[in-house]
Amino acid sequence: MSSAASPIGAQRTDSSAYDVAVIGLGYVGLPTALAFHAAGLRVLGVDRDPGRLEAIRAGRVDLLDSDHRRLRAARDGLAVTADPADAARADALIICVPTPVNRHLVPDLGALTEACATAAAHARAGQTIVLTSTSYVGSTRELLVRPLSARGLRVGTDVFVAFSPERIDPGNDRHPHEDVPRVVGGVTPRCAARAMALLGRYAGDLHGVSSAEAAEMTKLLENTFRAVNIALVNEFADASRLLELDVMEVIEAAATKPYGFMPFFPGPGAGGHCIPCDPHYLLWQLKRDRLHTPLVSAAMNAIAMRPGQVVERARQVLSDQGRGLSGADVLVLGVAYKPDVEDLRESPALEIIDGLLAAGAAVRYHDPRVPELVTEGGTKLASAEPGPADLVIAHTPHQGLDLGWLRADQLLLDATYRFSGPARRVAL
Repeated sequence: MSSAASPIGAQRTDSSAYDVAVIGLGYVGLPTALAFHAAGLRVLGVDRDPGRLEAIRAGRVDLLDSDHRRLRAARDGLAVTADPADAARADALIICVPTPVNRHLVPDLGALTEACATAAAHARAGQTIVLTSTSYVGSTRELLVRPLSARGLRVGTDVFVAFSPERIDPGNDRHPHEDVPRVVGGVTPRCAARAMALLGRYAGDLHGVSSAEAAEMTKLLENTFRAVNIALVNEFADASRLLELDVMEVIEAAATKPYGFMPFFPGPGAGGHCIPCDPHYLLWQLKRDRLHTPLVSAAMNAIAMRPGQVVERARQVLSDQGRGLSGADVLVLGVAYKPDVEDLRESPALEIIDGLLAAGAAVRYHDPRVPELVTEGGTKLASAEPGPADLVIAHTPHQGLDLGWLRADQLLLDATYRFSGPARRVAL
């Protein structure tokens, strides 16, 4: 065993090989590694960030309770390393690295390109390599098949390559990892068979498609579908406020239809690693071929503009009270991108806070899951004790959030559309 790889517990192991190595131990990779370990496989977790590895060893990671139990159970069996070369000693590789966009909404392929290049450089004959990170159509072939072939490894004969998009929903325990169907597309039929055999060790339902490209497009469709519908329901929320209707009541009524309708819910924007990012991989790729997709483009533009609308609405609400944003004391209640997670990636709250600060407001936030943050504009803030403010903006409805300090006369802008505490609530 490489000196860099050791179990997350205190003891070491002399095991000479692993069944699977998971490259990237974030919100997707760590639960994936734990699912494989719980299925009885010898698992190596690979992450270049020593701080992340230390947090995993100490159990200071944002996981569902069920995955925390798995992490504790895996202390002397799940090995972790910061050296990607150790992955060569596994029979299979799962690549689970982030695929974000930059501030200009252009795909940032840095982590994906590096992980795939490392996997290809250290691959050995007999290995199965499965890419799960959402990316553009053709990425599996370009980033894995080409460099493997350049090394003289025949894909489908010497090594086996497939794409199977991740479908983990952080903070949601209603859909256990192993119960969510896995879409699998191999570069060749033998690649698909190898990948399905691997993923079938923990996943109960596998759906094969004809190619890696079909699987890549599947994930882009899933999240673009969600993005378009989020943009649509946000527009209905704005229209409902104008018409003095409760949009949540309207959505609940529409959802009684047993066919042809799926409820989506409005909010302050879309955050996380999927909705605000993944469709841009499709738009970026199609732009190269000058194919215009006006519906998707409009939806993503609307999502990008949503946090700014929250700031403008805050200005209107305070103006109705005879004051402006400049000098106003504003409390943002919850800043994580979704309830009951610690994840700040692409959280609308970061842009909202920057917008409020730019307008001259004195901004503080309260979120028991996020002790500190740095906005895109570089402002550092720490979670403050909640208390009265000129305006409270309800952003993230964590379960168990303390609302006992709220007074009935507290002015509150509800960007969640579901706030139920005592306050003088106004709709976003």
